[in-house]
Amino acid sequence: MEHPHHDRVLILDFGSQVTQLIARRLRETGVYCEIWPFTASAERIAGFAPRGIILSGGPASTSDAGSPRAAQEVFGMGVPVLGICYGQMTMALQLGGKAEGSDHREFGAADVDVFGDCALTSGIWAPGARERVWMSHGDRIIELPPGFRVVARSEGAPYALIADDERRFYGTMFHPEVVHTPHGAALLRNFTHGVCGCTGDWTMAGFRAEEIARIRAKVGPEGRVVCGLSGGVDSSVAAVLLHEAIGDRLTCIFVDHGLLRAGEADQVVATFRDRFNIKLVHRDARDLFLGQLSGVTDPEQKRKIIGRLFIEVFEEEQSILGGADFLAQGTLYPDVIESVSATGGPSVTIKSHHNVGGLPEHMRMGLVEPLRELFKDEVRVLGRELGLPEEIVGRHPFPGPGMAIRIPGEVTAERVAILQKADLIFLDEIRKAGLYDVIWQAFAVLLPVRTVGVMGDGRSYDFACALRAVTSTDGMTAEVYPFEMAFLTRTSGRIVNEVRGINRVTYDITSKPPGTIEWE
Repeated sequence: MEHPHHDRVLILDFGSQVTQLIARRLRETGVYCEIWPFTASAERIAGFAPRGIILSGGPASTSDAGSPRAAQEVFGMGVPVLGICYGQMTMALQLGGKAEGSDHREFGAADVDVFGDCALTSGIWAPGARERVWMSHGDRIIELPPGFRVVARSEGAPYALIADDERRFYGTMFHPEVVHTPHGAALLRNFTHGVCGCTGDWTMAGFRAEEIARIRAKVGPEGRVVCGLSGGVDSSVAAVLLHEAIGDRLTCIFVDHGLLRAGEADQVVATFRDRFNIKLVHRDARDLFLGQLSGVTDPEQKRKIIGRLFIEVFEEEQSILGGADFLAQGTLYPDVIESVSATGGPSVTIKSHHNVGGLPEHMRMGLVEPLRELFKDEVRVLGRELGLPEEIVGRHPFPGPGMAIRIPGEVTAERVAILQKADLIFLDEIRKAGLYDVIWQAFAVLLPVRTVGVMGDGRSYDFACALRAVTSTDGMTAEVYPFEMAFLTRTSGRIVNEVRGINRVTYDITSKPPGTIEWE
């Protein structure tokens, strides 16, 4: 996964929940970086040849027996090191300083007083200033290692920012990677570009050219690739990139389970077959899926049925094609990062068969994962670079089981049609209000509840519908989008008037946690 021709920074992960944000901030400035567990050996780190190393935060306390440490050789490689929160603590201890648990903990926004200047703060923080940062720590340094000096301090962290400019070692008790530290991204850029000397030459245009070359080298001059296409962002970008690399030796299989949003199946076919001239097998399996889902109400059972049928249909279509040498998947970087558990050890969290539901072992094909180095936001940038239409590149996340998990209770063709219409109206109103790109995910849910209503001069007894819209950065946590009442009233009126079968609309105001984004 390495890019030998680019400046690279290595992030050693001590288990912080926001470690991935560090990588995203660095990549936004054109610096290629990877996240490895803190247990990475000195030999492996040296082989990566990083221009700089960042030690992430983590949940452990340095006062605990056996608490995590970086390889000691990290500090003798002659490259800059930045320790963040726990990373600062372990760096201080490993270089001869002292730390302790503190009664004065800091969680959330805090102010730091800037006492000096250093390469990390140059042009951003001036001596004498008071700056807002985001803290999350219980331990603190009580004695600096030799060669370090204090640059900034807060009420609970007397060594909020420390520096050893000669060795190019820096430590922050706060988290510069989160948006709640206003100048945090600039501080990280100072580290990568100023201290490490990175040029910021890693771009999506460059990635596109490099990845095409890698695909061609892996697949060879005659290899054939089959790709499961869902119409979502990841599989769509992967398919267009692969087609650019190997042309007609790529065949996409689009299994239409009938549970997509209104008009999406036609859009997928038109985009890939007509616009990009990609070989596309469109398998209309709506009757098969709905038939198997008949009478099923348990959400986990629904998922299993859809997953199993998807594999069976995909395998059937793939065998009709006469086989292929490689299977393409839209696996992303967060799926392959070796995450660090709270107990201190690395736990591999690789999602197998990310896009196609888990293909059987007997389908002996090589694996091509052209997006495995990218975060979701980078995939969208690459999609635009490749000329994909914005309605696909900017599309909200959509679950593999589709509408089936937005219809609590039994899934029928009639209920899918009702929900598709309501969902279409909701998204249409969101787009008209200019809110689509502000919202992470928005959709309608058809409730297994019938309510009494008055339609014209008659009494109705129809379904209730719930609307859901949330903001998020990664889907791990989510906040409800605060629509104005006029928007909800207008949307509700359209749904009740235009969708036969719904006579009541509600708005789901549950955040995540405690609720999940999807209903099932």
